[in-house]
Amino acid sequence: MSASAVDIQEVTHRYGGHEALRSVTLDVPAGALYGLLGPNGSGKTTLFRILSTLMPPSEGNARVFGLNTTQRSEAVRNRLGVVFQDPALDEALTVRENLRFQASLYGLSGGDRRARIDELLARLDVTDRADDSVDELSGGLQRRVDLARGLLHRPDLLLLDEPTTGLDPGVRRAFWTAIDRLREAEGTTLLLATHLMDEAERCDRVGILSDGALVADGTPAALKAELGNQTLWVETDAPAALRDRIDAQFGVPTRTVGSTVQVAPSDPPAFLASLYEALGDHIRSATIRTPTLDDVFMVHADAAPDVEREQVLARSGDE
Repeated sequence: MSASAVDIQEVTHRYGGHEALRSVTLDVPAGALYGLLGPNGSGKTTLFRILSTLMPPSEGNARVFGLNTTQRSEAVRNRLGVVFQDPALDEALTVRENLRFQASLYGLSGGDRRARIDELLARLDVTDRADDSVDELSGGLQRRVDLARGLLHRPDLLLLDEPTTGLDPGVRRAFWTAIDRLREAEGTTLLLATHLMDEAERCDRVGILSDGALVADGTPAALKAELGNQTLWVETDAPAALRDRIDAQFGVPTRTVGSTVQVAPSDPPAFLASLYEALGDHIRSATIRTPTLDDVFMVHADAAPDVEREQVLARSGDE
């Protein structure tokens, strides 16, 4: 078996004249939980469609456990499961009926099918709802049943496409508890597309897609460490002008992120006093904080729409 669960080499994909992915190279080790962050339109869904063999890339190669997704598509499908943004369940059928149908698609039958369904129902704490129709379940329970559906055939790789969208925090925690148990029990490799920073923090590694390109890749700790022990964020009405004045007057590294200037001096608290003294008339507010994945996202996702960047900034300021 290949040491890589997912091996993507120089993958580019175009829809007509639009380049949805641009020379993406990515390696996900077997057994890892890898998170993909990116604004809408960054290429996450296109990458998932390529990995799940729904379409070939325009250029480059993608492999799942050494199998080319274009040339060995059937073999790839046998080794992966998918949990979509919305549960892929028939609401008119019971939980058990849904799982039986899914199992039959993978050739599971008889005692093996019953044993696997019972095992997953127990592991995901839905045994007592097995004979209820799906439309009687809460959103959180439907999510757990859908997770069972994706795991019935014991996939080596599970693609999770924003699986907790619309769930409240308590239900999300329960879902991730189930995921953690399954990782421990079955060693499944997980590739997660998410826009939630707390989910990204759970990952062994995180990649950030922006405008179709992979602009950052590393452990959450390493990505945050690249910004320093503390970061200074300055709100202003003219970010480009303020950045240029800081560069000229102080010579410290700066970058603009929306209406904010991120400054990286060696001693942020001491520098802030000097900054206010010299350029206070140009500053609306300033914040010093330990770097977060929100900060990493804002710095790297340069192509994110301004509205989305401002929403991320607002969330960071509330923490």
